[in-house]
Amino acid sequence: MTTESGADNPRHEYRTMQAEAFNRIGARYDEAFPHKEGQIAAGEWMIKQLKPGARVLDVGCGTGSPTAQQFADAGCEVTGIDISPVMLDLARKNVPVGTFLEFDVLEVDGSLGVFDAATAFFSLLMLPRADIVAALGRLHSVLAPGALFSLSMVEIDLDDVPFQFLGAPVRVTGYLRDELREVVEAAGFSVLSENHISYAPATTQAPPEIQLFFNCRRDQF
Repeated sequence: MTTESGADNPRHEYRTMQAEAFNRIGARYDEAFPHKEGQIAAGEWMIKQLKPGARVLDVGCGTGSPTAQQFADAGCEVTGIDISPVMLDLARKNVPVGTFLEFDVLEVDGSLGVFDAATAFFSLLMLPRADIVAALGRLHSVLAPGALFSLSMVEIDLDDVPFQFLGAPVRVTGYLRDELREVVEAAGFSVLSENHISYAPATTQAPPEIQLFFNCRRDQF
């Protein structure tokens, strides 16, 4: 759990702003993005390779739907982390067998244990690029050698830009696909497959987007 606080802490202020946005959005997130075929397909790719009881870390778990629920239904031990208490409350209701913690990905460490797989679906885009590199390093450190990792981002060339998301102010980051692949590989992951999907949210408060999905494996070091 985050241990840093105070108005003089830039990361604390940034985290609080982003968390408050998703506290306001709450269940409207799933209403705006009802179809998550790419996310579900990435989860299925992982589940086919995992044994029942495998430990899975869902980074930016949101409401727990569909990813945490998907892994729980497959018999995995799911830990979801998020910085939004409202989202975590929804996840606990939606996936009562999961463990959901208010935790900043930039503070992920060995206290959570070692995982067989991790997902980061549209959560790292809430960080500046420098922090995305740090977050990937954190995730690498808690994944077992050879563990699976799936992430998704929106394809756009932005770094920490103000944005109105479902009526809430946030800051967002994106990459073009070749750049994202380079960042992921530099963090110690092999990209095994990738997919891109043209997606139109079910609301005029979010624009159409190209979603990038990378299915990866943690390198053996």
